[in-house]
Amino acid sequence: MSHNIVILDGIYANPGDLSWEGLEAYGTITTYEQTAPDEVVARAKDASILIINKIKLGEAHFEQLPNLQLVIISATGMDNVDLKAAEKHDIPVKNVVGYSTESVAQHVMAMLLNLTNLPESHSESVKKGNWNENVGFSYTLQTIPELSGKSIGIYGFGQIGQRVAELAQAFGMTVNITSNHAQPSDYPDYHLMPLDELFQQSDVISLHAPLRADNKEIVNKSLLAQAKPGAILINTARGGLINENDLHEALKSGPLAAAGLDVMNSEPPSTSHPLFELSNCIITPHMAWASIYSRSKLIEGVVEHVANFASN
Repeated sequence: MSHNIVILDGIYANPGDLSWEGLEAYGTITTYEQTAPDEVVARAKDASILIINKIKLGEAHFEQLPNLQLVIISATGMDNVDLKAAEKHDIPVKNVVGYSTESVAQHVMAMLLNLTNLPESHSESVKKGNWNENVGFSYTLQTIPELSGKSIGIYGFGQIGQRVAELAQAFGMTVNITSNHAQPSDYPDYHLMPLDELFQQSDVISLHAPLRADNKEIVNKSLLAQAKPGAILINTARGGLINENDLHEALKSGPLAAAGLDVMNSEPPSTSHPLFELSNCIITPHMAWASIYSRSKLIEGVVEHVANFASN
């Protein structure tokens, strides 16, 4: 059976440096780089297979898409689709997992090293002539810590959290974890603890939990107040895990020394967002997942879902 395959926001997985040709064996392909909310139904009305990344789908969409047989989210998170509504209309929803583990873990360490060693700030200082104005062969803009002997706290211990733990250990860090699923005997080299203790005992905190109703803005004023003085917070999971107003205060007045964010509550954020004014907060545009190898694996996962569906 030949399917009508529609990709509504293909620019994220494939901005032009990869190919969707793996889907060609299963039907006709219509690709849109991006799709506005009011364009979804018109563009998807003839689709039997719909591939999305961040497009939101709910009951009103499914009611108007009678030909739809399968939704594939070209991402891990599924919070942009009303899964109960999809089930009501007998439409399976698939996602792709495991494709971005290395890419996200790499970004976490890049953020951490940028916040501790300040390579960009030092480079800018040198280019302004400050090296020539300093007596001697070396200078630093601030005290540079070493990661060895420090502790990292990881909230959410799936594949990405586990890979970050491995990389942190390679730097000589001890690892604290908070997980709803892990048991102490599962990870004898790590320290399993509740989230409040994780904040109290960790020099670096890295968020890797999926966003759920019970952990929305779980990183709030109360939890941040318990962080170690001088701690660094990194979020490459979901922006909704953090109350950004409370984070702003914790970065201005303590106890946090710095933060690295790849995700925000609203994406893209307002250009007047209060966090933009802080020099101790670096923000990247939800790109941790997006290495070319990661996106290649993502497309392979999408094709695999289509192939499995077509064979049934």
